[in-house]
Amino acid sequence: MPNAFFKLSKPTNEPIRAYSAGSIEKQNLKAKIAELKSARVDIPLVIAGQEIRTGQRAQCVCPHDHQHVLGEYHKAAQAQVEQAIEAAMAARKGWAAMDWHDRLAIFLKTAELLAGPYRDLLNASTMLSQSKNAFQAEIDSACELIDFFRYNSYFATQIFANQPDSSPGIWNRSEYRPLEGFVLAVTPFNFTSIAGNLPTAPAMLGNVVLWKPASSAVYSAHFIMRLLREAGLPPGVINFLPGPGAAVGDPALASEHLAGIHFTGSTGVFQSMWKTVGRNIETYRSYPRIVGETGGKDFVFAHESADPRQVAAALVRGAFEYQGQKCSAASRAYIPDTLWDDIRVAMLQQIGELKTGTPEDFTNFINAVIDRPAFESIREYIEYARTSADAEILAGGECDDSTGYFISPTVILANTPDFKTMVEEVFGPVLTIYVYDAAEYTATLELCDRTSPYALTGAIFAGDRGAIVHATELLTHAAGNFYINDKPTGAVVGQQPFGGGRASGTNDKAGSMLNLLRWLSPRTIKETFVPPTDYRYTFMEEA
Repeated sequence: MPNAFFKLSKPTNEPIRAYSAGSIEKQNLKAKIAELKSARVDIPLVIAGQEIRTGQRAQCVCPHDHQHVLGEYHKAAQAQVEQAIEAAMAARKGWAAMDWHDRLAIFLKTAELLAGPYRDLLNASTMLSQSKNAFQAEIDSACELIDFFRYNSYFATQIFANQPDSSPGIWNRSEYRPLEGFVLAVTPFNFTSIAGNLPTAPAMLGNVVLWKPASSAVYSAHFIMRLLREAGLPPGVINFLPGPGAAVGDPALASEHLAGIHFTGSTGVFQSMWKTVGRNIETYRSYPRIVGETGGKDFVFAHESADPRQVAAALVRGAFEYQGQKCSAASRAYIPDTLWDDIRVAMLQQIGELKTGTPEDFTNFINAVIDRPAFESIREYIEYARTSADAEILAGGECDDSTGYFISPTVILANTPDFKTMVEEVFGPVLTIYVYDAAEYTATLELCDRTSPYALTGAIFAGDRGAIVHATELLTHAAGNFYINDKPTGAVVGQQPFGGGRASGTNDKAGSMLNLLRWLSPRTIKETFVPPTDYRYTFMEEA
């Protein structure tokens, strides 16, 4: 047991590498890409620290070159999930009993390994398996994941230090216990940092975890698991279970030991999981904590006092970085008629300069969408707009899957504010714009608020401070992350805790103390030093 109060200094965000021309960092990253492409990895499950190979396999391919196989992963089924639950529950007591500073030391070491020897590996694997360019990979699989490990460790110490007041003769204390069971972490393809954070945030607080990574991002997730094991994570604390959603999720949700769900993915899947928990509620030992970040239909709203050049740049970056496959990506925009001509010219000029292709060519801004189902879904939205009398395609609209799943940056001009692509989540490089009467600013803000069921991110552009204040008030519940004169993407751990409400999730703010509190079950302890020996109170005495 420690005999001192240990202190963890507040971290700073990991610096972003520039990968400038001729730099050693660019040379090393390109070398790692070539190394990974030249090999084919066999990816096992990891249960109780042991590698499990089921023989039921699926391929990891490059979205930008879908004939190139990076590796094969073994798929979990019900038997392996039940084995993982047993392993997690066996590891639970020892992990929860470990002193908090020893637990956090593992994740602080993980951050240092990722900042150093693992950086090129995680970035290169993300570039290849998820088709991210070097900058998008760097801010995700390196910087943001490093920040999650460091900041969450720091936030944990702040929670542990939060203690109640005590009266004379009494000592009140709070213990911060992990949940009584296991946490199911279900992670998405689009952010390697989220894939690393969802299982580790509960784990660093003493919880044990079953981790189901997205099937289209098992490749990079495999290297995160390798990283955690090298950092000293004990067997059984996080169990790695790639496989079909139902094959992993159904037996996990049916277990009496389910204590929590940490989820990022589609709204439909999250709602289905919540319904399953509701149906099973009487079978659980405790009420499961359900934390989820789901879809978005994120907006950019320009006031007539905005700078057209700033709005144009925000639309291009916000809508098309990582092919619009960010939960926060700008997907709909409201532009006043007084600025539309200038914004249109600047935006289309910039879009015309964007290069599309493999992320292995560092001059490409746009890469491939993740897989064929995504490609087909996005193409259907584009074709719907192409054939509709209520819309016009201003840019892009080309789809080519001959080599990789490439969709050109597409801008749709909608004649009606409730056009399909103004309302539904597309999750691809498609931006829909509605031009409104500048005199109808308030009415259009109200329209923006009620158009979509989602409430994840949004941005207001204006020079007039009164217009900014007005939009901020009217759009209070329209976005959990709200940006003023900036694109609605790029939240930074410790600076802009991320999450939204309505159909976008539970808004538990990844990258802040608020998220960590969901994985704890506090116990209050009251100790009375000199207990009374008689039941009588002084009010009972008569003069």
